[in-house]
Amino acid sequence: MRILLAEDEPRIASDIAAVLKIAGMAVDIVRDGEAAWFAGDVENYDAAILDLGLPKLDGLVVLKRWRANARAFPVLVLTARGLWTERVEGINAGADDYLPKPFEMEELLARLRAILRRSAGQAAPVLKSGPLVLDTRQMRISLRGVAVALSPLEYRLLAFLMHHAGRVVSPTELSEHLYDSGNDRDPNAIEVIVARLRRKLGTDVIETRRGFGYFVPDEQS
Repeated sequence: MRILLAEDEPRIASDIAAVLKIAGMAVDIVRDGEAAWFAGDVENYDAAILDLGLPKLDGLVVLKRWRANARAFPVLVLTARGLWTERVEGINAGADDYLPKPFEMEELLARLRAILRRSAGQAAPVLKSGPLVLDTRQMRISLRGVAVALSPLEYRLLAFLMHHAGRVVSPTELSEHLYDSGNDRDPNAIEVIVARLRRKLGTDVIETRRGFGYFVPDEQS
């Protein structure tokens, strides 16, 4: 999962990014509203964490512009503003959830995971495809009840496919959601990661639609 983090306070941004990376996510950090609006408008993100009190362009304006341009990725709003009317305004502008400052990192991560699941049509924190189980809370993959150790890239790729189970995802789309903006996105590398996953999980866990991409079956049993 690839996350856009729009936060102008360096310490807070660094702390959040560290937590998200430990949780298996790729993170792009922007420091002001203009950069946030541009990044969210031209890049493909799974979700954004948006501080309302950004310099250059207010976070609420950024959110409204994203939604006006049909950018539908879920947005978790952060703010130190205390008025409930401002929180309502944020929700009405298109925010998916709201977290006032100060906050605990565990709550931020739980809320982010929840909006990621909802945006993919998944309600439960445990995702299943046949004998394959992904516990998003513990970042734990098991196959027929046996835990399987994955690298961060392997985990991110498999998690993206399982969040979108039943949908064929192209190598280009996978690379866009697998890496942050500081990494080269080589769709050919996706084939290598899929091959490693198949060696660990079996050849039938990730299926190929030649010329289109990869998918995991949408099976809940």
